[in-house]
Amino acid sequence: MPEMEAGKITHYFGRVGVGMVEVTETLKVGDTVHIKGNVTDITMPVESMQVDHKSVAEALKGQTAGVKVPGKVHPGDKVFKAMP
Repeated sequence: MPEMEAGKITHYFGRVGVGMVEVTETLKVGDTVHIKGNVTDITMPVESMQVDHKSVAEALKGQTAGVKVPGKVHPGDKVFKAMP
């Protein structure tokens, strides 16, 4: 499945399992993302997302969104969005 880069991880909050994504392309709840780094390789659907501590259905270019992730991610990991 083709992918396009949609952002990068800037921080990980381990207690709540949330990665902060600096968004470079619009990201929506329901999108399938692939988080890839030196030791990270996670493919998952975006099930919930927050911007400024408020739940949103979409994060726009330039925003930083908190995304619930199933495993540890690292600053600098790239976030790719699966293209239909």
